[in-house]
Amino acid sequence: MKSLSLWQDQESRKTLEEAIEETISAFHKTNAWQYAIWDIGYSGGKDSTALVTLLAHLLASGRLPRPKRIVVQYADTGMEVPPLQQSALHILHQLKQQGFETQVVRPALDDRFFVYMFGRGVPPPNNGRMRWCTRILKAKPMSVALEAASGGLKSLVITGVRDGESIARDERIVAACSKDSGECGQGYLHVKYENSSVADALAPIRGWRVCHVYDWLSLYAPGYGFDTSTIAEVYGYNSQNGQDEPLNARTGCMECRLVHEDHMMERVLALPKYQYLAPIRCLRMLYEELTQDHMRLQKDGTQRLKDGGMPANLYRKGPLTMEARRYGLAQVKAIQAEVNTLARAQDISSVSLISPEEENRIEELIAANTWPQGWTGTEPLASTFQEPEIQPEAIQLDWETTLAGQDIWE
Repeated sequence: MKSLSLWQDQESRKTLEEAIEETISAFHKTNAWQYAIWDIGYSGGKDSTALVTLLAHLLASGRLPRPKRIVVQYADTGMEVPPLQQSALHILHQLKQQGFETQVVRPALDDRFFVYMFGRGVPPPNNGRMRWCTRILKAKPMSVALEAASGGLKSLVITGVRDGESIARDERIVAACSKDSGECGQGYLHVKYENSSVADALAPIRGWRVCHVYDWLSLYAPGYGFDTSTIAEVYGYNSQNGQDEPLNARTGCMECRLVHEDHMMERVLALPKYQYLAPIRCLRMLYEELTQDHMRLQKDGTQRLKDGGMPANLYRKGPLTMEARRYGLAQVKAIQAEVNTLARAQDISSVSLISPEEENRIEELIAANTWPQGWTGTEPLASTFQEPEIQPEAIQLDWETTLAGQDIWE
């Protein structure tokens, strides 16, 4: 069936049932049962929740044959929006009751967001040249979990990626599906998942529009026994005439610095029962404060390469000072305490931004004088260091520039 534009007339758009039929067809066209394991990467957002609940229904109703094994791996970064995290864990419980294998995947202790930042001194991520968070919080642990679940057998990773979710993702889909004359299940199968040698990836709801997702979560999934009310409520519906698309919000870490505005937190806090989470909005201001020069070290230009040469980024700005790390830790703990004071007043479960285990690890790393690779802590403050007016012929780059396309932290 020809893919239809989001901007074509409402009457010409495919129905939800037609979208479901396309999803079923995608499994058959890619011969999904050739894989020993179906592995679903679950984020707890609207698209992946629609995917896992739809798939459970299709298997239970016999509209799709059941594979040998089916595993749902929930990526818990530790920075998830609390009501969405609680919803995801409840969905996992329901899936387990239907015979799915389920797993909560978390980063290693030293890779968790605040441990990495305050324990090692790495500044808050940004969307330019220092986007370390996506890799260590989600991609790395999920890759490890996938390898472990596969047991060396070829897996099919099933994702909730959709056309129109983001320009960058659309471009990756087009690139992946243009190989071999496009013979990959009409664009649904992305060969070599994340460059993995043990998995291919299938995007069976790629052609769904956001209104299909919303209708499934709010009208159909509850009828099949899935509690998706929180997802539908948080994402909401923004329609004046009944023909507009549902609110096309996306979710990530709370107060994510990779977006200009956290519309998901705005949406959550607009609901009275979640207003106890309002102090979390202060995280963004904290991150901005931690990027200031008085919070960071800077190279003084005396460093040299192993061969005696001069590095290109001679005066690069660097990690958080020990004082900045302790300040940041104290501020996050204060925000956590304020949230939980409000939560207790409403008899709501507490929120953990930094667990006792993570706090202890941060203190251990600080006590051990831990710094990112190439730094000793003896460098001058970025706010006090004055670069010479006449600099060597090396190209002067900010520290973050060295992170483009490589990892200097490990």
